[in-house]
Amino acid sequence: MKVRVAIIGGSGLYKLLEKAEHVILDTPFGKTPRIDIGYFGGVRVAFLARHAMPGSMKVAHEVPPHRINFRANIYGLKKLGAEAIIATSACGSLRRELEPGDFVIIDQFIDMTKSRTYTFYDGTTTPKELLGVDKEDLVVHIDVTEPYCPTLRRILIEACKKVGVKYHERGCYVCTEGPRFETPAEIRFFSAIGADVVGMTNVPEVILARELNIHYATIAVVTNYAAGLQRKVTQEEVIEIFNRSMKKLVKVLEEAVRNIPGKFTCECDKAVH
Repeated sequence: MKVRVAIIGGSGLYKLLEKAEHVILDTPFGKTPRIDIGYFGGVRVAFLARHAMPGSMKVAHEVPPHRINFRANIYGLKKLGAEAIIATSACGSLRRELEPGDFVIIDQFIDMTKSRTYTFYDGTTTPKELLGVDKEDLVVHIDVTEPYCPTLRRILIEACKKVGVKYHERGCYVCTEGPRFETPAEIRFFSAIGADVVGMTNVPEVILARELNIHYATIAVVTNYAAGLQRKVTQEEVIEIFNRSMKKLVKVLEEAVRNIPGKFTCECDKAVH
């Protein structure tokens, strides 16, 4: 059941893989949702539905963003052997030039969440226990100057070019707690501090992947303008635009997965050593 490449995504990707097997993993942090392991673009990959219920073989959008067990999800993929994760995420735009339907290969994040568990290294777990490296420190600080894998980001950018979709090479993702949408006042604040898109799921996912030395990148799909930039934000609109972008997204993912190298030259896999 070992895989090198994993995809994390939402409802439109639930039937992404061919010849899929299914597994639920026990981790020190709880059970994972069902993880599909099969073939995509001729490459053996794992797919994890971010919002699926832990411990259940049913795959559905059932867990709100602030209740996702990110540690179990990322640790489970690591346990399967994942060295690279490409995540997909719906987001709202804070900039008029980032239009609904556009793809954003995000390169920075701002964390505005409130109650999540952000680290594996909480003073009770060591890198030796999690990664097998000879490091028994209880306090671990990782560098996130470049939080998203530069190799995977470059591959996603090239995939967008080849498929011919409208994309933006950079963007700062501000992660909010949810499950409510943001107020116009919050959006004005986020825009003023440098955010470009807003969503509810990328943190702590990106942090936890780096803590386990996994190469991780996100392709964000703009589904709407954020509050204050349009009259009203609805869940139905977000789902509609995301589903409308699904065929293009699948083509980009397929192209990207085919081009993931056997060996990475960046140092994401040396964050903890």
